[in-house]
Formats: sequence, structure tokens, C-alpha cells
Amino acid sequence: MTAPHVDLEFDGPIARVWLNRPDKLNGITFDMLDGLVQAAESIERDRSVRAVLLEGRGPSFCAGLDFGRVMNDRREVVKRFLPHPLRGTNGFQRPLWVWRDLPVPVIAITRGHVFGGGIQLALAADFRITSPDCQWSVMEAKWGLVPDMSGTVTLAELVPADLAKRLVMTGEIFSGEQAVEYGLASQVADDPGAAALQLVEVLMARSPDSVAASKRLLDQTRHSTPRRAFRLERRLQRAMLKSPNTREARRAGQEKDAPRFGPRTFR
Repeated sequence: MTAPHVDLEFDGPIARVWLNRPDKLNGITFDMLDGLVQAAESIERDRSVRAVLLEGRGPSFCAGLDFGRVMNDRREVVKRFLPHPLRGTNGFQRPLWVWRDLPVPVIAITRGHVFGGGIQLALAADFRITSPDCQWSVMEAKWGLVPDMSGTVTLAELVPADLAKRLVMTGEIFSGEQAVEYGLASQVADDPGAAALQLVEVLMARSPDSVAASKRLLDQTRHSTPRRAFRLERRLQRAMLKSPNTREARRAGQEKDAPRFGPRTFR
């Protein structure tokens, strides 16, 4: 799939998604927001996908919203600002939050700039692997704004309240190495793409159903009560016990053999 400003390719069980405006540091446009949703929906339909790599064409991951391009269409801005009555996200939030909802692990590979909407997109991934000299910033403060593309939820999950407030209030720029120290990035690597593939290999050695269920379990119980968390644990474990991929994992473990998993059966 190739949409305006977003490319999607399937490399066997790996879905590769690129933001594709390298001449504009992959600044976010309406077309890019639509392309992100289309890409995520295509990935969700394909149960053979085991992992997603999300990155930017050219030297940068994403320098944030392209205000000059987007603000030329005020009517579209107002339209997308309205929330969907069932999902609860609007047209700026859903294209980023949709990666959080995918039942497969998403790895953001960041280089160059991770600014504004770009950092919020990266935080919607399950893992972020960054180059050491990559520049990160919750840039909205520079324009007198607040982050409003789902980043307040993910930011608050990853860092202490005082650090989140500092980053949001100041818009300070920090390096990839600092992003790891802060807890925003998962790993720093001179070649973040190669490091991401190493992580994919480890994830693919596990049942795709177990990985999908684990993502849901940890995302949905982070701020729940223990009672609700325990209930979800029980429900997901019952589903895992019925999964053919669980049986294959058990067989491979008992026979000391490499597992041969089938397509994901868990949503």
C-alpha cells in the first residue's frame, strides 16, 4: 500500500511503515494522518504479521505537524478536531493511537528529529529505538500550544509527573541518549534499524497470540484496579489455553525444537 506521504510494505511477517515526506522532515499533513490509519487497518487485517517497524524516509523520523500546510484548511482542522462518538478520539488523535490498538508489537525507529506530533507518534509505539544524536522535543510549547495527538496519555505512562510537566511546559530539545535516560526511548543504538530487527527476531520466537494478548493485558491494566486487572488476566489466559499457537509453543518447548507458529488467532 502506498498512500500520500505514507508507504506500507510487507516483508514476510514484518510490516514496514514509512512516513514519506523526507524533504519536509516528514512533517505531518492531513494525507499523512489518513495514510497512517489506512496502513494500520491493513496490518490489522493481515493475521500473518508478527511485528511493525515504523520509521521516516530520509534523515528524520518526524518533525511534527506541518502547520503551514495544515492550517491553510481551517474547515478541515475543525472537522478533524471533533471526536468520534464511539472511539473517543478525533481526527488528529486516532492516526497515532491506532498503533497502540494494533494486536502486534510496533517498534518506532527514530533518527534526526522527533518533534511535536512526531514524538507523540513514537510514544504510541510499543518500543522506541533511537540513534544517540536524534533530537526529541514535545515542541508544542514553542507555539503556545499543548500536545493534543494522544501524547499526554503515553507520556504520563512513561515518565514521572514532574518530568512530563517540564518537557511539555518548556518544549526543551533533548538527545536520543537522554530519551533513554528519561524512559521515553527503549534503547539507543548507532544503527537503530538493525537493533529493531534483532528485537523482532526475539518477538517472533514467541506465540503471536501470546504477544498480542500480552500487549493488551499490559496496556489495559496499567491504570486499572487490581480487581479489574486480575479479571482480564483470567480472561486472556483462558483464550491462550485454547490457542493452537499455545499448543505449538508447548510442543516446541518439550521437544526442544524451533516452534512453527500459525497465523495469529487472537485479536
